Amino acid sequence: MTPEDIEKLPYRPCVGIMLANEAGKIFVGERIDAPKLGTRTAWQMPQGGVDSGEDPRAAALRELWEETGVTQDLVSVEAELPEWLPYDLPHDVVPRIWKGQFRGQMQRWFLMRFHGDDAQVNIETDHPEFSRWAWMDPNEVADKIVPFKREIYARVLSGFRDHL
Repeated sequence: MTPEDIEKLPYRPCVGIMLANEAGKIFVGERIDAPKLGTRTAWQMPQGGVDSGEDPRAAALRELWEETGVTQDLVSVEAELPEWLPYDLPHDVVPRIWKGQFRGQMQRWFLMRFHGDDAQVNIETDHPEFSRWAWMDPNEVADKIVPFKREIYARVLSGFRDHL
């Protein structure tokens, strides 16, 4: 695909979840498919697509459960960024992700507080996305993320900082 072809592609509608524990640390998972993104490791917060007609908040709760096993009764939604945040995938990654249908994602972000314990986190889901997970200090998160998502993560961290 040429850069011009990629520029014409739409963004995939998506939600992102900043899951914070009671101590203010942030859940991050290491993606199983990091090599597909052109890197050895790729950490991220839970995120995923919004189904057609699905409310973004409902999508965020669904994605949280699908990726972490954390159920809705274990979290409270504390904040939501008011705007959708776009990011572009690197051009060499576009053909390998989502069958080359999207240039990147347009994300709506939610801050959720986790009220459970670590034993209630289960990344061994039906369709696992993470090989391991950790609670990370908010000041470390952006540095651990793949470079093409760092700007978005900085904006999310800034937007939710007062709630942490």
